[in-house]
Amino acid sequence: MTNNADNPSDEIVCTCTGTTYGEIADLHAQGYDLDGISSKKGVLSGCGGCEWDVESFIEALTHNQS
Repeated sequence: MTNNADNPSDEIVCTCTGTTYGEIADLHAQGYDLDGISSKKGVLSGCGGCEWDVESFIEALTHNQS
């Protein structure tokens, strides 16, 4: 993962696809769930190294919406 202290949303969560936390947050805000985000961006379909980070981030986003 990259470390961008100035803008954490620019931090890459999936190195296989280059997907950032910000991209995932934007798609989640548009109504995409984990499967939809995976289909749209390709996260969780490569090496699997981002699985825990992506799932826990989406879970946190979901709980913050409530």
